[in-house]
Amino acid sequence: MSNNNPKIGLLLTGGGARAAYQVGVLRAIAELLPDNSNNPFPVICGTSAGAINAASIAVAANDFQEGSRLLEDVWANFHVSHVYRSDLVGVLKNSLRCMTALLSKEYEKHKPVSLLDNSPLESLLLRRIPFRMLHHSIRSGALHALGITAWGYTSSQSVTFYQGSRNITPWKRAQRVGVSTSIGVKHLMASSAIPFFFPPVKLNREFFGDGSMRQLTPISPVLHLGAEKILIIGVHKEADDPPERVATTNYPSLAQIAGHAMNSIFVDSLDVDLERLQRINQTVQIIPDEKLQEKNIKLRPVDTMMISPSVEINEIAQLYTQSLPLLMRSLYRAIGAMSPNGSTLLSYVLFEAPFCQALIELGRNDTLQKKDELLQFLRT
Repeated sequence: MSNNNPKIGLLLTGGGARAAYQVGVLRAIAELLPDNSNNPFPVICGTSAGAINAASIAVAANDFQEGSRLLEDVWANFHVSHVYRSDLVGVLKNSLRCMTALLSKEYEKHKPVSLLDNSPLESLLLRRIPFRMLHHSIRSGALHALGITAWGYTSSQSVTFYQGSRNITPWKRAQRVGVSTSIGVKHLMASSAIPFFFPPVKLNREFFGDGSMRQLTPISPVLHLGAEKILIIGVHKEADDPPERVATTNYPSLAQIAGHAMNSIFVDSLDVDLERLQRINQTVQIIPDEKLQEKNIKLRPVDTMMISPSVEINEIAQLYTQSLPLLMRSLYRAIGAMSPNGSTLLSYVLFEAPFCQALIELGRNDTLQKKDELLQFLRT
């Protein structure tokens, strides 16, 4: 990409195991580009599981095809044991520690507790992501910036930790800030620390959790880091029509309630922010340029493209429930996650190869269906 072309930003949203869909999209993009292409996205931002994918692509910015291949290799061979302890000893030990902490008067002094022990994920990230390569990617010009967003439990701020070009200016807005730093494994663990499921992570002065929490403007960090147009990879199917309201007599299961909570964390804010951006684009386009300059209004249209699943991912999750280890199947069945009504929650935690491979293939096919539109977007 020449220096005259606008900087294209890549926004990878959160979504737990659903983020395997993003890997399929990136794989298709790599197939469509010439061999040995650099990363076509100088600005990359990710949140939660999307942060892990973002960092993986960013460290390989000088060879986009290789980076996407290595990322696919991880997701296509995933097991829940790579993300959290799923063995009997590990589950019992973590449950006992959690209960002890909750019943103790010294709760706040204990090590952060959670329903699951995600220490295997930290070990995996340390093995598979060479964070030292971020500096090389930026120095070579293949990457302008990488942004990883997490939520501060004390400050109640959405913090985007970024590593990038020296000319990027840190920002401070209502409930959201940008902080320059050297990205490491702790930032990814913090950004993907789903509340209750995974423990908060301490960065600098405070503890952080999943970056999707109360992230009211998920598109904003990409723009602050210099992107002039944005490719967004979502992890939920865009609604065609409002769902039918049907009568029910059964009380919603814990998994059904948790699934709706997950959707509110990972999905809703992106839809609202994208709608807001489209309205701003329409407004700016009808205002003459001289009027904007006269009033010193620094607004410009931002071209966006979104690729999202053509099929409901929770329906796919239902097909792969048996791929979970027996112990986890039993635990998820106890809270209703193995039933159709609980499949939304299941789709966020089903880190098993067959499910992930199905999402990778779906992402690839959905992207190839938009081949002409995508290549046009990347070229101009």
